[in-house]
Amino acid sequence: MPSRYSLAVDTTDLRDLVRFPADEARRHTVVDSERMWCQLVCLQGNQAVGPMSDPDAEGLCTVLSGEVALQVGRRRMRMKQWQAAHVPAGEPLTMTNASGEPSVVLLVLAPPPAQS
Repeated sequence: MPSRYSLAVDTTDLRDLVRFPADEARRHTVVDSERMWCQLVCLQGNQAVGPMSDPDAEGLCTVLSGEVALQVGRRRMRMKQWQAAHVPAGEPLTMTNASGEPSVVLLVLAPPPAQS
């Protein structure tokens, strides 16, 4: 018997959102609420996204698959599956696929970025 609480939770199978277009990185917004914003980023080849920043939003980048070169402000790091990095508010963020295999990154920001 299903729990009465499970009916109130919105869920998304992130695997259904993974696509790798040849011409550009795929970015799919998963959550866009008053307090949080979350996007799935799919990269292949030498695709990149950024630089991007928001003066008020802190972020968390989590590599779900593959390998990504991440630049946060002036710091650079290479991240593999299951690694996560904090992105302080106001710091520019750039993500680049860093291997011959495709990569998938979950980017979470709170509060949501300002709309321009």
